[in-house]
Amino acid sequence: MDVSGDSPGDLSAQAVAGALGERPVRAYPALLSTEAVAMAWAREGAASGATVVADYQASPRGRGGLPWTVRQGHGLGFTVILRPELPPDREGWPYVPALLALHDVVGADVSGLAWPDTVCSATGTVLARLGVYVELGPARTEWVTATVLVEDASPPRAPLLSRLLAVLEERLATPAEQVLADYLPLCTTLGQQRRARLIPMGPGGPEVSGEAVDVLADGALVLLTPRGNRVAVPPHNLGLLEDPQGPVEPPERLFGQPSPP
Repeated sequence: MDVSGDSPGDLSAQAVAGALGERPVRAYPALLSTEAVAMAWAREGAASGATVVADYQASPRGRGGLPWTVRQGHGLGFTVILRPELPPDREGWPYVPALLALHDVVGADVSGLAWPDTVCSATGTVLARLGVYVELGPARTEWVTATVLVEDASPPRAPLLSRLLAVLEERLATPAEQVLADYLPLCTTLGQQRRARLIPMGPGGPEVSGEAVDVLADGALVLLTPRGNRVAVPPHNLGLLEDPQGPVEPPERLFGQPSPP
């Protein structure tokens, strides 16, 4: 087992090694970001399943660089490196099985999935968050990092980390049809009117509003606009998903392609 660094208490290298067995893992008492360490490790050739975990992160980031807060001694933040057989045109797909896996472990009968990156309770309390980065090569996906924050994770946290990793990898290996069959009934975003502000954000930046009606096998959320267009919003192109501020039609070009007529 590749163990690097050492964290105190329930996330010590010894505790994590005992829970994760032969999985390569780097455990630290404090880091700037587990994602940054995992990305560097992936570029060095880390195996699929290699994991970076820290009790404290000074500058954790989720999807699109959104800031997170990991509560030292209580929350659980980690990043796992994955090397799936994933065509580049399905870059956004890992959000779907990974978020479903978080719900499998920390969700409940009354909790749901807020596309693309959050597990929430029935009252709207955030239970877990997800960030995904996909490194694309010329013809294939080189590697993926999935960064996870469980908001409330009481010690001992190493067994929870082990369970999350196992279920996440299991869901990623499941056929997309089965994943979507399990995901869609839990997705609380569907049926809502949403405004997607796309990257790059700013005045006059691309955005689209409409009713969320579907999630696709590439991870995209489908919005049905007031004009009757179905516009697919990939999670990696999303800046913010929020309540609409009046009807907004699709721009003439979206993601470099003409919008649907």
